This record gives sequence, C-alpha cells and structure tokens, in this order.
Amino acid sequence: MSSLTPLPKTPSFRLDGKRALITGASSGIGLASAVALAEAGAEVVLFARGEARLRSVCDQFVEAGFSASCTAVDISDTEATANAIADNGSFDILVNAAGLARHSPAVETDPSDFDAVYDVNVRGAYFISTAVARGMIERATGGSIIHISSQMAHVGGIDRAVYCSSKHAIEGFVKSMAIEWGQHRVRINSVCPTFVRTPLTEQTFSRPERVKWIEEKIKLGRVGEVEDLMGPVLFLASEASAMVTGTSLLVDGGWTAD
Repeated sequence: MSSLTPLPKTPSFRLDGKRALITGASSGIGLASAVALAEAGAEVVLFARGEARLRSVCDQFVEAGFSASCTAVDISDTEATANAIADNGSFDILVNAAGLARHSPAVETDPSDFDAVYDVNVRGAYFISTAVARGMIERATGGSIIHISSQMAHVGGIDRAVYCSSKHAIEGFVKSMAIEWGQHRVRINSVCPTFVRTPLTEQTFSRPERVKWIEEKIKLGRVGEVEDLMGPVLFLASEASAMVTGTSLLVDGGWTAD
C-alpha cells in the first residue's frame, strides 16, 4: 500500500492571545476592524480623537464580552501617540484606520489643508508604524501592521490631488518598511478600499455628480460598506497571511481593473 501525502492544514484566522491596536476606532472602518479582531479573540486597544464617542464605543465592546480598552489620542501628535503606545504596552497587530480628507481642485489647495491631511495620513501613519514595529522587533515576536489606505493610492481622482498623494505615500513607505522589517517577521501591508459609506465620505455622497462617477467606476455595481473590510483586515492580521508583506490588498469592486 502506497503512503499517503498528509493533507495540508488551513492556517488559523483566530487571534486568541494577541493584542491589537486600532486607530480611528470610534467609527467607520476603524470600528469595523476592531470588531473583526475582537470577534477573532484579540484583546483590542482603541485609539481615536474624540474621547466621549470613543469611551461609548469601548463600553459597547466590553458589554459584548470583548477584551477592550481605549485611549483618546490624535495620531498627528506623534509624541502623544508614542507615549500612549508606551503606556498601553506591546502589540502584535496594528490597524491604522485614522485618516483625513480635504478635497479641492489642485490649483485651489490651501496649504493648511495640505498640512492637515499629511500630518494624519502620512506623518502620523509613518510614525505610529515605527513605534509599534519597534516593540515587535525588541520582543522578537513579529507582528502585523495594516494601514487602511485607499484605491486612490493607485489611481487619481477629481479634486483629490492632496488625498491621493498622501495615500500613494503610504504605499511607498509600506514597501520600504517591509524590506527592512521582514527579517524580524514584522509584516506590513495596506488595505485599499473603494468609496465606503462612513462619516469621512459624507461630503462626497452628498453630491449627485460624484455619486454618478463612483457608480460608473465600481464594476460590482455598489459602493462599499464597512463590513466589506472586516474579512480583509482579519486575513492580514492573522497567520493566514503569514507570507504577505509589502503589498496592498485592493477592495475596490473592480475600480482599478481598467
């Protein structure tokens, strides 16, 4: 009788025993990501700017039986963010969902809007990555860093020169950090959603001509919902994506297919 080849074992999507930091966690994609990780067994630490809303959300997590705590912090304040990370201990997972958008024609861009977007989307994202990765490297445990980027990190958009450039920047440092940190088993990737109905996109969805443009671009015929991002985030946080680093996972309904 010939010997049988053992069947492969599917890697686990469970996160039991892991600690996850989620920024922008009080609403939208950040909140959905935190729920996904908590449901998979992770202890979640929630960061967001608005303290009252954040604490209300954190209370909901605890009432649902999740292990959760929260700290009010704005990631554009890199010193305060580093201190908050140090105060909350080490992490196995980071999901950075904090983001800012201020749209205008390029020739009308106000420098203060440019700086505000870059302070959150680039500077804040960059330095929270290094702060969390430093702990992962020092403990020699590895880990997964996930940035909620955008399909606009791969294309251009009307009145979105500032926002698009900030998201393209994320893709650049993700690749470089992946090269540097791979030897430490620290993975870093981005998730790039299409337009998702969140407080950040309210301004866009209030304009019929923008909605028409969006609907024409999305091949699946609908805009995104926060639930569409929960599976991709969980995948990148878990051992199911153990060989995935330095790349972007497009969740764009086919927007960038052509």
